[in-house]
Amino acid sequence: MTQEQMAAVMELVFNECNGLRNAGQQEYSHRQENAFANFERVGERLDINRKQVLVVYLEKHLDGIHSFLKGHRSQREDVRGRINDSIVYLTLLRGMIDEEATQEKEPT
Repeated sequence: MTQEQMAAVMELVFNECNGLRNAGQQEYSHRQENAFANFERVGERLDINRKQVLVVYLEKHLDGIHSFLKGHRSQREDVRGRINDSIVYLTLLRGMIDEEATQEKEPT
């Protein structure tokens, strides 16, 4: 694959991931002002923090990717979808970390 072709793949993936994130926000967050509401609700129910909830969700997709790498091709979701979902979850984790860093800098 050429660098130009890879750049096109990255652009496609990032566009797909943005679409996934937008759909997920509408389905799960329930509140425009809190992109992480779903993770916080589940975390409260399970007594774990929102980042831990996110990683549990991410692990499901990583497990599917590992199965694909071991040769298991007949999955409910195409491995490319699992890769995109993983990217979205990792981006959400980055957002949580950035938000927490900003809050730590703010005077109380």
